[in-house]
Amino acid sequence: MSLLEVDDLRVTLLTARGPAMALRGVSFALEQGQTLGLIGESGCGKSLTALAVMGLLPEGAQLQGRIGFDGQELTALDDAAMCRLRGRRIAMVFQEPMTALNPLHTVGHQIAEPLRLHLGLSAGAARAQALRLLERVQLPNAAQRLDAYPHQLSGGQRQRVVIAIALACGPALLVADEPTTALDVTLQREVLQLIEGLVQEDGMALLLISHDLALMADSVQRLLVMYGGTVVEDGATADVLRRAAHPYTRGLIAARPRLGQGRSRGVAGRLATIPGRVPDLADLPHGCAFADRCVMALDACRAAPPPPVLLGPGHHARCLRTDAA
Repeated sequence: MSLLEVDDLRVTLLTARGPAMALRGVSFALEQGQTLGLIGESGCGKSLTALAVMGLLPEGAQLQGRIGFDGQELTALDDAAMCRLRGRRIAMVFQEPMTALNPLHTVGHQIAEPLRLHLGLSAGAARAQALRLLERVQLPNAAQRLDAYPHQLSGGQRQRVVIAIALACGPALLVADEPTTALDVTLQREVLQLIEGLVQEDGMALLLISHDLALMADSVQRLLVMYGGTVVEDGATADVLRRAAHPYTRGLIAARPRLGQGRSRGVAGRLATIPGRVPDLADLPHGCAFADRCVMALDACRAAPPPPVLLGPGHHARCLRTDAA
């Protein structure tokens, strides 16, 4: 049995234009100690998938399918049970640390809170452990930072505090949703290396969400490419990046800037782009959500969602034109 099993996950949101199915049959499994990445453009369903796993869906959202975690069915748990699990066995690093932290409390207080709630530590023991956690995430002058407020720290320092909070109770699963979005390039690499090192040390499973292919290539063992609320391609990261079969995956790879590409004028010097735009949730077509942006689309692509095609061991793509890859 996998640590995390997501099977046929469907989420419907209430919008100004009526109900919209934001996730459409998402399925994947994550083993203990494994790293898995979700990648795709904004609005494809990556963060919503993470929020569904955490039990933090928007008010009024309707969920179907199953989410199994360590033998428990999360969709059957009430709020109190999820609160006992969240932060203790499953933890999340959010993409914007300034909004993830409470501006009214010191960072030491915020790290100590889950230690007191979930592990029953005294105030003194929780503070001592909070200091050890700040030292573990390599926050400079950790002892002095315990009584600092979030606005007194830099973006990279705040993200280290958020990571310390997530790690406080030794979770089995760490969900990291765009953990480096608000950071500059140098800090991005430092924070990612920190997360990777901590995951390996503790044997945690990691679900990493990003739109950065280069980041994913270096950080995760398996990769799920999402578009239109569903997984369009999945497999070992190296297989997906080397033998991409879905037109959307190939478009993402082609759009990456490369060193030495040059600045020549004209078409030859331009980055490749994917034509069109991501459809609104309320306008998702009945068939393949990418069909209107795909130069290889057939009438059959628009008639019904394509089934997954096995391309190799553990490598699938939901496309009728994998023969043209």
